[in-house]
Amino acid sequence: MIPVGLLVLSLFHVSLVGSQPTQSSQQAPGPPHPAGEQPPLAPDNLSFPWSRLRLPRYIIPLHYRLLLHPNITNLSFTGSVQIQIDVQNNTNWVVLHSKGLRISMATILDQNLAHLSDKVLPVLHNPSHEQIGIFSPRVLSNGQKYFLYIEFEAELAEGFYGFYKSTYRTSTGETRILASTHFEPTSARMAFPCFDEPSFKANFSIRIRRSPEYISLSNMPVVIEVHDGLLEDRFDASVKMSTYLVAFVICDFKSVTATTSSGVQVSIYAAPEKWLQTRYALEVAVKMLDFYEEYFNIRYPLPKQDLIAIPDFQSGAMENWGLTTYRETSLLFDPLTSSISDKLWITMVIGHELAHQWFGNLVTMEWWNDIWLNEGFARYMEYISVEATYPDLKVEEYLLHTCFAAVGHDSLNSSRPISSPAENPTQIKQMFDTVSYDKGACILHMLRHFLTEDVFQSGIVRYLRKYSYRNAHNQDLWDSLTNTCSEEDFISGKHCYSSEQASKNAYLFAGEHLDLTAMMNTWTLQKGIPLVTVTRKGPRLLLRQDRFLRTVMPSDPLWSTLQKGFLWHIPLTYKTDASNTIHRHLMTTHTDSIHIEEDVSWVKVNTDMTGYYVVHYEDGGWDEITKLLLENHTALSYKDRTQLIHNSFQLVTAGHLPLNKALDLIGYLQLETHTVPLLEGLGYLETFYRIIEKRNEFDLTKSLGAYILWFFRAVIDRQTWSDKGSISERRLRSEVLSLACHLDDPPCLERARQSFKDWLQSNGTLNLPTDVAETVYSVGAQDDYGWASLLHTYNISLSAAQKSKILFLCLCLEGKVIRSQDLSTLILMVARNPRGHHLAWNFVKKNWDTLVQKFQLGSFCIRNIIIGTTGQFSSPEELTNVQLFFESIREQALQLRATQVALDNVQKNVRWFQRNLETLREWLNKQMK
Repeated sequence: MIPVGLLVLSLFHVSLVGSQPTQSSQQAPGPPHPAGEQPPLAPDNLSFPWSRLRLPRYIIPLHYRLLLHPNITNLSFTGSVQIQIDVQNNTNWVVLHSKGLRISMATILDQNLAHLSDKVLPVLHNPSHEQIGIFSPRVLSNGQKYFLYIEFEAELAEGFYGFYKSTYRTSTGETRILASTHFEPTSARMAFPCFDEPSFKANFSIRIRRSPEYISLSNMPVVIEVHDGLLEDRFDASVKMSTYLVAFVICDFKSVTATTSSGVQVSIYAAPEKWLQTRYALEVAVKMLDFYEEYFNIRYPLPKQDLIAIPDFQSGAMENWGLTTYRETSLLFDPLTSSISDKLWITMVIGHELAHQWFGNLVTMEWWNDIWLNEGFARYMEYISVEATYPDLKVEEYLLHTCFAAVGHDSLNSSRPISSPAENPTQIKQMFDTVSYDKGACILHMLRHFLTEDVFQSGIVRYLRKYSYRNAHNQDLWDSLTNTCSEEDFISGKHCYSSEQASKNAYLFAGEHLDLTAMMNTWTLQKGIPLVTVTRKGPRLLLRQDRFLRTVMPSDPLWSTLQKGFLWHIPLTYKTDASNTIHRHLMTTHTDSIHIEEDVSWVKVNTDMTGYYVVHYEDGGWDEITKLLLENHTALSYKDRTQLIHNSFQLVTAGHLPLNKALDLIGYLQLETHTVPLLEGLGYLETFYRIIEKRNEFDLTKSLGAYILWFFRAVIDRQTWSDKGSISERRLRSEVLSLACHLDDPPCLERARQSFKDWLQSNGTLNLPTDVAETVYSVGAQDDYGWASLLHTYNISLSAAQKSKILFLCLCLEGKVIRSQDLSTLILMVARNPRGHHLAWNFVKKNWDTLVQKFQLGSFCIRNIIIGTTGQFSSPEELTNVQLFFESIREQALQLRATQVALDNVQKNVRWFQRNLETLREWLNKQMK
């Protein structure tokens, strides 16, 4: 799921009784009780047999036969499920998941489909654990297989989880309804009773009844359509998979189809009038599947891959096996209104979800505490796959920012280890965060460069092969990467060492043996990120590692307590001016030293930021780097230059470096020609401007805005209001012109107003350049007429990309004009505005219960809303305001990590303001003289 590499594997099907199922056995048996007879389901003398959140392990599901009949008109569905189970302990009870389903009947049958005892069995409910218990008067025997049969019904869900309704409007204003699913992590239980945990993998045979005006889609291809008044689509039996990957959609969409080089049929589905926007996604999906089959050296195991654009969708996309679901903005590309950033986003999201077909679907984490094994890999494979298939998109320029986002989160005390306990659904949903995705990707990037590309690739292929259709832990990955495994079933032609022989097979890093498990445990089992402090002493580099924290200063009493017990095995890299060699050193102690040449003039540690750590240069080290950048900045790569800018400002926030030193360092940017470091430096100045303009610091706000416009004047003036140039040039144009207009730059405002006027007068015949459309809209729609014109355009537009650039807070909560899925994005946009940041926060406080009901408590939308609306608060009064609100929702706040992250952020901002405001004022006065 994403938030706003030939071994031929044959498909296999578990049949009903161990042989190929007959036509009749594919159907679940009908109700075994007379019509209208409803015996009591929960006798008073039975109590719920299970007290834990996790299901018992002694009953294993093997095969689900699921029949669903959604009624799109009255927004409800009925269904039945027959689950073949393997009993591994004598028991009278079957405990499984169900949430919001009305169970009308349950029974248990033996392997010959004969009723085991009573035709209708008692069903007990434990709503707090989302479980049901079915009691069998006759003991279910160890070693035997049975069939559990349940009938149920429910309404299509409101919101974005389970089996839920979605709508779209045609160009004539007609509203059409569809039904879709989103089960990850714990919502399959809202659509059918099931063993809703990732380790309970099973095969699924799905049937869906529908009206003729709709089509139905599921994970597998339709095998047969049965005509009997209603239509019934019967889908082929799935491969063995987890419940959260099951998917079905009932809609009236159209599709485009192509075939990969290995014969996989790829189709893109969208609302009929958006059908022409599917072509780019089809091209990407075919290319990506071809790439992954080669990279993983494992064939895609299903005969088809459908990608469908769902109008109402909370996350960016979801990797359901064979039927990946997407937001429209993550799949549909309109050349007239979609920007180059939209194109990159679509390409990366498709790369992410298709990577999951192997990482996550074929091999699945054992439990949600290791969701990073799914999401960290998929996030990292976005970069590897897009770089290989669409090199012109320059995706490698964005990986740094993924790691910067991880650093930002990980340097707060409220961060968490990559592998963290998570038991209930709210805790599990919160695992889908920056740590799992971005930090996960960045430590994999570090590992790939550390082990070399070939070793990394062969290791993950070994991991995928060994654990296909199974579940895995962290340790299984480390064993696969170091080849310290026992794999009788893996024929590789290479010797496979046992764990006792691991030292013989340990990788050499800078001449030192490596224990990969010990090293990677320091990155996955403890939270935080290391700060490596570097000091030059003659021919030696003295090194010290500490935990990097932006919320506590080294001078604070808490500092030593928060440092205690933290130690990383850090694969250090560094370069000097003496040669182009990248030197390597494994740092496993708190202090260390490296011998370098006596006469080198500079040292840059963490080459190209392939390592996940922050570097601080003590004793004049930053002055040396500032001098180097001014005199010969191209001596360092653009990645090194960008990382130096990032590290310096992070160190300012953490109290290790004065602000003027970081500002002096970016003074070289007037010589910079590469987009990435330019945008990094500009981004920090913009961040300072936006936080200061929200305070009563009018003179300072004016001075900083004037300095930014003066310093970047040449960059601003050479931008064209067009869509020409490389992706890097177009990204720079979009960012620079947006900021220039926000700073009230007269030429920028004049051009934006004229463009908006021309657009209005064209009556929809003129398409604004996509790179500057959002800037033109924001400048032009500042009066009633402009606002009304934008709202009209929003209502009639068929482009999700265009709609995403035109959003209105007051219309979003009700979800009638602007979709609720866009609400969190819109709130954050309002919060960035100096006149809107308190408006956005007050909106959240006032509508908190509605927001939680719409998005669910642990969801990333709620997390983004909490952190985003408070992210630029910087006064003690604002901090108190936030604390009081969290106290008013104490029971919910205690369940959320996001509340502590938000408080950490505001406290960090308050301290930054107190420590750096006068320094910034004095520095600006010197620059503007």
